[in-house]
Formats: sequence, C-alpha cells, structure tokens
Amino acid sequence: MDKRFAIFDMDGTLVDSMVYWKRLAAEFLAGRGVVQVPGEIMERIKPMTMTESAALFQREFGLPGTPQSAAAAMNAMMDEHYRSDIPLKSGAGEYLDRLHKNGVRMCVASATAEHLARACLGRLGVLGYFEFVLSCEAVGAGKNSPAVYCAAAQRLGAAPEQAAVYEDALYAVRVAKNAGFYVVGVYDESAAGCWDEICSLADETIRSF
Repeated sequence: MDKRFAIFDMDGTLVDSMVYWKRLAAEFLAGRGVVQVPGEIMERIKPMTMTESAALFQREFGLPGTPQSAAAAMNAMMDEHYRSDIPLKSGAGEYLDRLHKNGVRMCVASATAEHLARACLGRLGVLGYFEFVLSCEAVGAGKNSPAVYCAAAQRLGAAPEQAAVYEDALYAVRVAKNAGFYVVGVYDESAAGCWDEICSLADETIRSF
C-alpha cells in the first residue's frame, strides 16, 4: 500500500470481534422472547448502524421502546467485551506501526459506536496510531453508503483516490471501491465465503497481517 492516507474498518479488520457481533442480535432478541431469527434478517443488518438494526427488529418482531433505547441496550451488551476480551488480529499492531513510521495518516471508520471503538483500541494499545475514530452513527448512514468513508477522507484532507480503505466485508469493499477509494481487502473468517469476490474487487488484499 503506497497511499498517504488510510481509513481502517475495525471489526473483522483490526480486531477479532465478529463472533461477538454474530451472537449479539440473537442474545438481544432472545432476552425479549424472540428465539427464532430468520437468516435473512441477520443478513440485512450486516451493513446497518446499531439504531437501524434496532428499528428493523422492532418492525419485524413488534418490540417495545424506541430504536435508540434498543440500540443503547445492545451497545451495553457489547461494552464489556470491547473493554475486556476482544483481541487484536495477529500482526495488526506491527502493520500499523510500519504505516505510521512511513508517514501514513490513519483513522478508523466503523459501524461500532465511537466510545466502544476507542475503548477497545485503547486497551489494545493501538489507538494512538489514529488521528480520529468516526462512526457510521455519527454520519447517519451505515456502510451500504460511502458516507462514512467520504467524511473520514474529508477530515484527513484527502481525495478518495489518495486514501486506502481497509475492509473485511464484501459489501463494504464494493461500496468503497465504487466511491473511488483504493481498497485493501482484509481476510476474516466471518467473510470466508466471499473471499474470492473480495479479491476480485479489491486493489490489494491481506490474508494475514
């Protein structure tokens, strides 16, 4: 990667958190009496913000409260994992250190709430590599839109073609690529079935840091 700017996804890209997220929706819904969740629903929430996911759950399952209160409940469930046991991907710290030493300016653009992302990356000792953390929630759109990447690039002072976006999810790779960014696909077990397609779309891929 020879770009001067880098925009990193966090979950599945820098940290091994996808298994926790995979369980979250089912745990949240089970606690509200929903024990059978269609796979189609789980696929639909993948690019959504927490609030968008909560709104979908409320529409589909008739849950009480507001999307904001449901999102807060799910964030609270994840909080302890981010603060205590979600690990950094092997070699990611060294990779970030190399980019930093080469003068690359970096940030994080994540569907995860900013305070959770900062808590996790701070605990893992890599938060200092990033100029800022930007959430999809803050820009009001999930990663089925390029809004978070464009906002991150603007804050870095970079045009899309000057910035590399690091992503593990096929839909995010596609969105960033279509928005004109240089895309680095990062392998994660959660997207193993899409890896060949990610490789065909991305400008560069990383099987392991």
